[in-house]
Amino acid sequence: MARIGVVLGAGGPLGQAYHLGVLTALTELSGWDTRECEVLVGTSAGSLIGAYLRRGLSAADLAATMVGAQASAQGQELLDRMGAASQVGPPHGFRPWPTAPTLLLRALRRPVRLGVLGSALLPAGTTDIELVVDRIRSLYLDADWPDEEFLVSAIRLSDGRRVTFGLDDSPLVDVGTAVAASCALPGYLTPVVINGDRYVDGGAHSPTNADLLVGRDLDLVIISSPQSVGHDVKGRLDLPLRIARRRYLAAEVAGLRKAGTAVIVFQPGAADLAAMGLIPLNLQRRAQVIEQARQSTLDRLNRQGRASKAIRLLRPSMQPVPRPSQPPEPAG
Repeated sequence: MARIGVVLGAGGPLGQAYHLGVLTALTELSGWDTRECEVLVGTSAGSLIGAYLRRGLSAADLAATMVGAQASAQGQELLDRMGAASQVGPPHGFRPWPTAPTLLLRALRRPVRLGVLGSALLPAGTTDIELVVDRIRSLYLDADWPDEEFLVSAIRLSDGRRVTFGLDDSPLVDVGTAVAASCALPGYLTPVVINGDRYVDGGAHSPTNADLLVGRDLDLVIISSPQSVGHDVKGRLDLPLRIARRRYLAAEVAGLRKAGTAVIVFQPGAADLAAMGLIPLNLQRRAQVIEQARQSTLDRLNRQGRASKAIRLLRPSMQPVPRPSQPPEPAG
């Protein structure tokens, strides 16, 4: 059995939807379930999905909750434990000063990534981060951390360094606190305080943090990167930023491949981005994004077929399947 790692990148609510479209397609085509992976790396939106997966919820059941369809019996039992989702509203008030001005001084002595500098310059968010992770806390009442390996990255504002919860040298926290720190979008959500240090969104360091899996003796790493972009996209307002994130990702993928690990990367193409629009917080587009990402993933894997080493590792018996059928109709 191949040792497989999964990386789920940042991307807001529509990034979560993109992850679920990719992961449901992988299971539909190959029979392989993301919950079987050796190690899972989650950043921001990806850490939320990762926390659910590591507690036993399947990608298909998570997708069903987003489109109003019926989950499996096992999934519904877990969903009932979580309760209804809280709605995160607009920012409450505004703080006109940078959230971490001292980090700007540190950057004069030690290089700091541009995304981290931007996080330091933005004002601290005012919206309660607990609304983002309340369902995760209810799912992990009897455990601080998943039994299976789960890595969650955030940025420590005191020095701008990436901290990865789940590693032996990281602060000991529960999974809800780690996910909250990874999701604390600067300028919107409140930073998370752990042992006196403030933490914000791990996507400021990297949209995926896939380099955490270099040297882990994995056969295959699957990366879902909603914030970067495929090579078939032109003419979007956010294209320069997405291309910059694709370059970060390319460097991480190169490091994995140099270490002998096969990698398969999923990042939005033109059709996926058309479904997403330009506002990653637009909840009304989630069902559309899930289905489009699912179809794009199935189409790509069927085109590559067994010619790809990465796909053969995912499931040696994988065979091409017909074009995907329509997803379940929303309830009501």
